Amino acid sequence: MASSMAFSAATFFTTTQARTANSNSSFSSPSIPFIKPSSFGSSKSVFFQNGFSLNSSNLPGFVVKPRSFSVNARAATEKTIYDFTVKDIDKKDVPLSKFKGKVLLIVNVASRCGLTSSNYSELARLYEKYKNKGLEVLAFPCNQFGMQEPGSNQEIKQFACTRFKAEFPIFDKVDVNGPFTAPVYQFLKSNAGGFLGDLIKWNFEKFLVDKNGKVVERYPPTTSPFQIEKDIQRLLAA
Repeated sequence: MASSMAFSAATFFTTTQARTANSNSSFSSPSIPFIKPSSFGSSKSVFFQNGFSLNSSNLPGFVVKPRSFSVNARAATEKTIYDFTVKDIDKKDVPLSKFKGKVLLIVNVASRCGLTSSNYSELARLYEKYKNKGLEVLAFPCNQFGMQEPGSNQEIKQFACTRFKAEFPIFDKVDVNGPFTAPVYQFLKSNAGGFLGDLIKWNFEKFLVDKNGKVVERYPPTTSPFQIEKDIQRLLAA
């Protein structure tokens, strides 16, 4: 009974006093509240705009420094998208500097995703509408999410061009997360605010790049291409 009383009183003692009162007493660490992934939303959310920030009232004993979009961008040096060369769907080198002066919508695509039909259809329509005004859609197949892009490059090309009449450039299959992340995706992620190491979360995440090769916006997979149209118009008019 005395041991139980000592343990109860420990919360009112300092750590040193508590250990003196009962050397066998143990203390549990503060519980961490669960945060739903869906709460992070697009890059227009508080998490993406101002960085992930928690104060001591939510997480006693933890301090997480906020990270702003501008600080994150500076950390990625002064590189632009034009500093990278990628391979197209036919394995030919393509310097992205060929797109200088264009507005770029960059998307990691997949052929067997629930988002495939709507995204490919809307991307094709946006490209048709704005290609002569300076828009380029750059599609990067990726098989990292549910193994939903398992086909060869030629199968991917045939699927996109035949079923959806896609005329925009489609590139070699890449990794967008992990140790083999394509350098261009390392650049994109480091220049757009994100959470949990800036991981790409699923197929059809989107990055919008301005005419100077700078990443200006990032959109989650559930943001449709048509929802980005006003942002595209704004950059085209700039």
